[in-house]
Amino acid sequence: MNAKAVQFLKQYFGYEMFRKGQNDIVEKVLEGKHTLGIMPTGGGKSICYQVPALIYTGITIVVSPLISLMKDQVDGLNQLGITSTYINSSLSISELNERLDNMRNGEYKLIYVAPERLEDERFFRLLNEMPISLVAIDEAHCLSQWGHDFRPSYLKISSLIRRLQTNPVVLALTATATPQVREDICRHLHIEDENTIVNGARRENLSLQVVKGQDKLSYVLQYLKKHQASSGIIYASTRKVVDQLYEKLTEKGIAVGRYHAGLTDQERAKYQNDFIRDNITVMVATNAFGMGIDKSNVRFVLHYNLPRNIEAYYQEAGRAGRDGEESECVLLFAPDDIRIQKFLIEQSDIEETRRTNEYKKLQQMVDYCHTESCLQQYIGQYFADDEFEKCNKCTNCLDDGETTDVTREAQMVFSTIKRMREKFGKTIVAQVLVGSESKKVKDFKLDQLSTYGLLKTWTGKNVSQFIDYLTAEQFLKPSEGNFPTLRLTEKAVAVLKGELQVYRKEKVQHVTIEENNEIFESLRKLRKEIADQEKVPPYLIFSDKTLREMSRTIPASTEELLVVNGVGRQKLEKYGAKFLDALVPFQDQKGETPIIKTKKTSSKVPSHLVTYEMYEQGITVNEMAEKRECTRETILSHLEKCYDEGKEVDLRQFVNERHEQLIEEVIASIGAERLKPIKENLPDEVTYFEIRYVINKRIGQI
Repeated sequence: MNAKAVQFLKQYFGYEMFRKGQNDIVEKVLEGKHTLGIMPTGGGKSICYQVPALIYTGITIVVSPLISLMKDQVDGLNQLGITSTYINSSLSISELNERLDNMRNGEYKLIYVAPERLEDERFFRLLNEMPISLVAIDEAHCLSQWGHDFRPSYLKISSLIRRLQTNPVVLALTATATPQVREDICRHLHIEDENTIVNGARRENLSLQVVKGQDKLSYVLQYLKKHQASSGIIYASTRKVVDQLYEKLTEKGIAVGRYHAGLTDQERAKYQNDFIRDNITVMVATNAFGMGIDKSNVRFVLHYNLPRNIEAYYQEAGRAGRDGEESECVLLFAPDDIRIQKFLIEQSDIEETRRTNEYKKLQQMVDYCHTESCLQQYIGQYFADDEFEKCNKCTNCLDDGETTDVTREAQMVFSTIKRMREKFGKTIVAQVLVGSESKKVKDFKLDQLSTYGLLKTWTGKNVSQFIDYLTAEQFLKPSEGNFPTLRLTEKAVAVLKGELQVYRKEKVQHVTIEENNEIFESLRKLRKEIADQEKVPPYLIFSDKTLREMSRTIPASTEELLVVNGVGRQKLEKYGAKFLDALVPFQDQKGETPIIKTKKTSSKVPSHLVTYEMYEQGITVNEMAEKRECTRETILSHLEKCYDEGKEVDLRQFVNERHEQLIEEVIASIGAERLKPIKENLPDEVTYFEIRYVINKRIGQI
């Protein structure tokens, strides 16, 4: 590796060596080769052009899509003594003119610009007068119409670069690129295949989780209660949901901000600044937030709604743990989320071919929520990254439930789809299998199929979930479009022939990360004080990863502190004495390991039976909900299941007499075929449990 590159890496950034992938990209760039670097979010892409920028004698232009990213990067570089600036629409006329004058005088080593700025002929003429050695294009997937964030302005970058007299080296960087997107980037920027460095998408420090069938708001409140000291982002699909969540969390006294396109520029800037500087711990946002947020100590990302595609999901999830520390990414899935995303696709102003592609990507996102294989491996396969091994930390890897042979049930599903000539979707297939007497089933004479009612002991919901699982495991392939029909794959045909078996796990577990480190909290408090004094984000002082290493090693001298990753000469001179003073009270703990452990919540006793044991002890429903950290409705559904299994449970005591009378009146008016219309015609305080109780009582099941 280039000795000067390693020297500058330590001197300015405080690291002894390059991370995986960084080394190869930096070497290619210093050899003068146009290069494409694909690295995971948080993998250190900026180092790949910042170090070469210090070595090259000329100027480096960084094309970046978001204003917030430019400001954060420039602030960080100037903190390190690397003269940098940005040119974008946030500047006043006087600020812009001052920076342009400084550019003419050669005062900057790196200049960040938006792609649209390059189209300004006056600005481009100024660039052409400057000794530009390197052009770095961040978020390069925006070049491809098959990428998840296509921007037409990116298509003009290539022709503009070719007009530069200095013939600079081009470095394109992205975290999310399928093979098709990679091909587009290389074609537009004239990058040879051998100069494409793929470091994979895997993030070793992220625990991926998919949570299904839970009350989302209750889950979020419980989660935030457990992670009060941690910084995190909650993504929602619409402005309305963001605002509702923000109000709910504010009512609970949580230090929360919000971010979406409906707010003013001033409101967005304030919330973003508060979040970056740790004045608030949680940001609730649409996907408008985060593409350029370089906050390193985000410990969790929750997706309140289903994202539209894997690229968007993994980029947003990847905003957790950019410092390399253990972090969590939780996706809260509900079937209704699919309808919302389909509506957004339908309303988008895009060509029909792209719309079809968006439906296909949405289905792959849905499959992610239903697969029982390793979640990291699923993402690796999506990005054609063969190096992904089982992560052993996602919900699926940690599910130690028994594996069940469901080949016979799968054959029933496949046989039904085949007999229906692959012309129907999941809902109708499920209705046929449970023996539904719906009008549509009868109109198409599907009740005459030999497979009709083969799974009548199942609920329609359970069959639908089973079909989702079979789709995720690529036994079934939905057609593309708003109303997909199901088709059999070669794997399904092999199952029908008896050549392949189907297995499925029975239950899922969750991982939580607990922290208890007095030293770390003390250092974090000092970092916040310094950051407030200097009016910069705390992570620009030192990252969480650096503070944790200090907590673990407890350095007592400047020599020991300089060994800590992330502590370079510049920061040692500025902050070293203060942090060494803060560590003095803990010197007697030197050599001990801080408590950071992973806890697996698991029980061999089924969840509803745990609830039943508590019921027999006389514990109230509200007390059970609090102890088990779930909703009252969940507890009642557990007791309902126990009753169905023949256990002694008095369900009547949980039903309000007045509510029972109201439910009877609504059923008499609109019928009892579907629960949701009944609920919508009743006061909010009437529960689904009470509705089910009344219906079961009417048909003699209670």
